[in-house]
Amino acid sequence: MLLRGTLCFVLIATVVAMPQNASPDDPRNAIQRGRARNVIFLLGDGMGDSEITMARNYYLGAAGRLALDTLPLTGAVTTYSLQEKDPSKPDYVTDSAAGGTAWATGYKTSNGRISTAAGTNANLKTILEWAQEKGYHTGNVSTAELTDATPAVLGAHVSSRKCQGPADMKSCPGFSSAEGGAGSIAEQLTKHKIDVLLGGGRQRWEQIIDGGPNEGKSVLTVAENGGYKIVGNARELTQATPGDRVLGLFTPGNMSMEWAGDAAIPYPGSGPQKCREFVRPAGEPALAIMLLTAIRLLEQPESSPRGFFLQVEGAQIDKRAHTAQPCEQIGETVAFDNAVKLALDYADHHPDTLIIVTADHGHSTQIVPPLVEHDHSLGLLSTLITADKANMTVLYGTNAVCCSSDHSMEHTGTQVRIAARGPQAAGVLGVHDMADIFHLMARAIGAE
Repeated sequence: MLLRGTLCFVLIATVVAMPQNASPDDPRNAIQRGRARNVIFLLGDGMGDSEITMARNYYLGAAGRLALDTLPLTGAVTTYSLQEKDPSKPDYVTDSAAGGTAWATGYKTSNGRISTAAGTNANLKTILEWAQEKGYHTGNVSTAELTDATPAVLGAHVSSRKCQGPADMKSCPGFSSAEGGAGSIAEQLTKHKIDVLLGGGRQRWEQIIDGGPNEGKSVLTVAENGGYKIVGNARELTQATPGDRVLGLFTPGNMSMEWAGDAAIPYPGSGPQKCREFVRPAGEPALAIMLLTAIRLLEQPESSPRGFFLQVEGAQIDKRAHTAQPCEQIGETVAFDNAVKLALDYADHHPDTLIIVTADHGHSTQIVPPLVEHDHSLGLLSTLITADKANMTVLYGTNAVCCSSDHSMEHTGTQVRIAARGPQAAGVLGVHDMADIFHLMARAIGAE
């Protein structure tokens, strides 16, 4: 059974004409109906409230405010997925594939699936596919591999997130090109002719297609033959011009970290430490630069009835929480927040732009009191020296650490924040489900 979210709200107060001196962040300016010319959907992977709070405390101090804190309309989103064998029952802790499928399609699915239905292989139409039908230019930006779960849900339909390239299809029987299927995630993203694709994962595009009309060619060759301008570093990205269809692949795998520091370890933990900032290689563009470039390439003339749909993922907030690396995690959150700030600046001058900021699930980060000698924590610990010049102790404790070198921390099933500004932004008020985000965006682009 497919569970489809519905989103209904009632504005109790009458929305009156906005006074001329209203600021861009005045809630009255954010409550708009009608269509959005542009949609910018920003997703901090694994960026639950604890992860936001840790970054805020460290970087700005407890009384500081991140750019994502300034959006005028805020709500909460439930994140559960479905069980594969019995889709009528919830799986209370989602992964990024099922979470992404929910906002991308409006349907819940089971963990691991990419825009296909739980219990079946039925394709679920995505918001990007709707946007293309409506005449919007489309973009997809991530600091992970572009074939990773979050970017994949917009333009691919496979039974497993593992099927990133032609050589990775073991988990997706019937989907490979050799079997006459739609192919790997990399192949499907290429076929969708998304206007701008920027991120990591060049290794997936270099794999050789094993069947169909492109047999024997790499996915990268097929993309280039199909009209994509391939760019591989920050300098080449600056040379892309509007009208180009751009595929930016800046690393073989995930992109590099913005910050570095000592990982959390068992009691008494690492630190107290200050993080090392600005360690990203100069040849790799920052997330904020990828966002600005994507907007520059996607913008259409004012005479055009449609603008663009752009998804931007800060992917490694999640990945560094899995590995209990607080400095790297904070650095990725700050980099994501820089992208949010630039998106909000753009909306200041383009008020018909819908901005949505959210996460797909919570993670393992907990801010805890300083531990004393007789405490026996089950998790990994690190103490950070914050902008307040105070010590902040962070605990990662969602996986056993006593008996294995594999310290990968797990997601949590908590609800997460959603905030918005622009046309249809009032739809985030209250508590909703992840699948409801699809309907909000669909209304904004005229698909519902």
